[in-house]
Amino acid sequence: QVQLVESGGGLVQAGGSLRLSCAASRNIFRFTFMDWYRQAPGKQHEFVASISSGGGSTNYADFVKGRFTISRDNAKNTVYLQMNSLKPEDAAVYYCNGRPVAPWGQGTQVTVSS
Repeated sequence: QVQLVESGGGLVQAGGSLRLSCAASRNIFRFTFMDWYRQAPGKQHEFVASISSGGGSTNYADFVKGRFTISRDNAKNTVYLQMNSLKPEDAAVYYCNGRPVAPWGQGTQVTVSS
């Protein structure tokens, strides 16, 4: 089975930026879409962004539109999430996955200070 490893999280001030990476152990082109999700303490898992296998189609949750950008490098089996203008409410553990769903990774923690 494919393994997904998220990285790039950390502590940033409000208004700052982070770039998350999701590295897959196998070819991600097998996934029709790759997605980013997040889960904050006490909240449900929520969709953040998705990108099609060729990268030509992207979709974003309303609360990140204009601030986050998803991209992928199929040659590196990696998906990215560029997060700009971060807000305290963006703090969460961020996860990536594909469609069909693979085993979940550990996620990467994003903390935003006000």
